[in-house]
Amino acid sequence: MSSTAGKVIKCKAAVAWEAGKPLVIEEVEVAPPQKMEVRLKILFTSLCHTDVYFWEAKAQDSIFPRILGHEAAGIVESVGEGVTELVPGDHVLPVFTGECGDCAHCKSEESNMCTLLRINVERGVMINDGKSRFSINGKPIYHFVGTSTFSEYTVAHVGCVAKINPLAPLDKVCVLSCGISTGLGATLNVAKPKKGSSVAIFGLGAVGLAAAEGARLAGASRIIGVDLNSGRFEEAKKFGVTEFVNPKDHDEPVQNVIAKMTDGGVDRSVECTGNIGAMISAFECVHDGWGVAVLVGVPHKDAVFKTHPMNVLNERTLKGTFFGNYKPRSDLPAVVEMYMNKELEVEKFITHEVPFAEINKAFELMLKGEGLRCIIRME
Repeated sequence: MSSTAGKVIKCKAAVAWEAGKPLVIEEVEVAPPQKMEVRLKILFTSLCHTDVYFWEAKAQDSIFPRILGHEAAGIVESVGEGVTELVPGDHVLPVFTGECGDCAHCKSEESNMCTLLRINVERGVMINDGKSRFSINGKPIYHFVGTSTFSEYTVAHVGCVAKINPLAPLDKVCVLSCGISTGLGATLNVAKPKKGSSVAIFGLGAVGLAAAEGARLAGASRIIGVDLNSGRFEEAKKFGVTEFVNPKDHDEPVQNVIAKMTDGGVDRSVECTGNIGAMISAFECVHDGWGVAVLVGVPHKDAVFKTHPMNVLNERTLKGTFFGNYKPRSDLPAVVEMYMNKELEVEKFITHEVPFAEINKAFELMLKGEGLRCIIRME
């Protein structure tokens, strides 16, 4: 691989030229990594709802042309000046957020919200020099959340790249670099249910099912899945969900339904929809005295969380989490080891696979709500 070090690489990338239009496979030029950057050869990537959200660009401004993609696995091709943690050939997961190791958040045992490398959806260039490493005919193509994995080669800040076990199958563990770890960590690291406890999961998409998987691993005895789509209930049983509630089937608020089912409320709840009503229900359905609710979903920018102060005074706890409270470089390798040790079952999240040339099929599947994760093979 080192024969390309220091040189511009020409490769294929799926470029989003404008909002909502199919991606186009183009030949792009990928510049060498600069100071504290690495260039990666992406072998497998998968589609996450966040990619679709910023591709549609309905609810926020998005910059184009852009190379999307942030859930992936690959191999280090070359490293820039100052990079000592990684060498060419290392197996890695690029991550949409980072860990610089020097800021107050990185030095805190409690936080993973790195000041320097925290997710920035608006920035389409590298931090080092404010320029893109991608171009077509000399014109820049913008980055996405510091990863841009819908390209055979990409450049990322070293703090956004987690080195993993070289024996881990990259076509499986690629899904651990975003959604699955977010849901899993929300339960294991933040909600922390005790063995034999009850947990409610709001939203049974990939992130919610990962949260359910966390509850299963923690030994929860009752895992209640809440979703407006009853078609998701059968699939959710594979992830440890024991009971189901569809709010549309009831004439009273779902928090009341859950309180009646559980003699006063669940011990823990994890909200994975971003719907403000679901967030409020997730908080109000936990038991007074000890209940903990964890919010994972990203709400609409104008949404307001409203609940009666007595719900808090009666010793319910509301928490938020970002990327499951995992520090990317420090903690993700251990999540990969959970898979390697057969504790965490990743295969059941992977429902489809397509070659890179058919990447738009992955978007079609997600827009139809079919499946959980679609793996895109780069070669």
